[in-house]
Amino acid sequence: MTSPVLIIGGGVGGLTLALSLHQAGIPCRVFEAAPEIKPLGVGVNLLPHGMRELTELGLQERLARVAVETRELCFYNRFGQLIFKEPRGRFAGYAWPQLSIHRADLHEALLQAVRERLGPGAVLLDMKFSAVEKEHHGATAKFENGASYRGSCVIGCDGIHSAVRRMLFPNEGPPAFQGINMWRGVTRMKPCLTGASMAVAGWLETGKMVIYPIRNSEHPALDGEGKQLVNWVAEIQSPRSVMQDWNLGGKIEDFYPAFKDWRFDWLDCAAMIRDAGQVLEYPMVDRDPLPWWTHGRVTLLGDAAHPMYPRGSNGAGQAILDARTLAGCLRRNENPGDALKEYERARLKAANDLVLMNRANPPDAILREVWKRSGDKPFARIEEVIANAELVALSENYKRVAGFEREALAKRESLV
Repeated sequence: MTSPVLIIGGGVGGLTLALSLHQAGIPCRVFEAAPEIKPLGVGVNLLPHGMRELTELGLQERLARVAVETRELCFYNRFGQLIFKEPRGRFAGYAWPQLSIHRADLHEALLQAVRERLGPGAVLLDMKFSAVEKEHHGATAKFENGASYRGSCVIGCDGIHSAVRRMLFPNEGPPAFQGINMWRGVTRMKPCLTGASMAVAGWLETGKMVIYPIRNSEHPALDGEGKQLVNWVAEIQSPRSVMQDWNLGGKIEDFYPAFKDWRFDWLDCAAMIRDAGQVLEYPMVDRDPLPWWTHGRVTLLGDAAHPMYPRGSNGAGQAILDARTLAGCLRRNENPGDALKEYERARLKAANDLVLMNRANPPDAILREVWKRSGDKPFARIEEVIANAELVALSENYKRVAGFEREALAKRESLV
């Protein structure tokens, strides 16, 4: 393949694709709409299936230096009572870690690796995609600034507001909002639990929180005085439908009343919220699964293909799996059009199944079941509310659908 693959979007999926194509010996270029790269967002979790792929790209050590290796996932009710916990990543016997990381640190590591390996001109900024001109042996991507580039195929990695998806599905409309809003924040604070625990507490009708550290005190952005940077997400049912923008500023007063009394033996959640250095607001949205992603020499990847509720820590991981799968298909097929179809066959159903799973039975369905069965009251013993075997089954079923069941992940061949 001599013509480059044209990657629209320089986020996690697009940069992982560029690194994977380079590893496979396939030329590519990345076109990012933003005029400059800024440190955006807050926390991201990289589960073992995503970390397997990033490890195969030689990035594990680089990421681990700026991340927190997650030891366990713990579920609590809104009274701070433990419902269920399980080890995660290497602490659960995986060959790969689970890392909790600031999105800016993840993006910087990927971008640096692309520029080191593909050259400083591999990522072009201020390139807003406008159209594709399809040709028999390739495709030309056109941009709002009048520039155009010819390549073997065009890959839409441009997120939930994807211009490439809008070109393929012009009448789709906006993402679906189901009445749940999220406020995401980061707070510098002393470690809680193990200092490497991910905690999920409460339930949506009364308020739910997801809490995990993303930078240790040794991180260059922290003071080294034993404090971590802790990422938290507060979720409540709300009629507010705000713009889907990962960097939209939020106001504590819009959600704090639901959590003002959350003071547990292991964490003062109310104080954590008040002490936040940054708060962002985002509606919980996804899109209905598409019947196809590929049209000729054009296809979709990551949130452009299958935006899903951020429940289960899986958005970044699924984009990484897409990228690695697509690179493998392009490596094995001389005809890029055939490669894109093979990629769609490999990933479309799996990703769509996960979109639906995140709506109905994500890992935090554990909290929903306890909330229902306990009547939203403290319990004397969790075993009197729900059997441990049922909790384990909920967790393991999600891992299977999401593609990171331990034994299956260890046995499968490399995607590239």
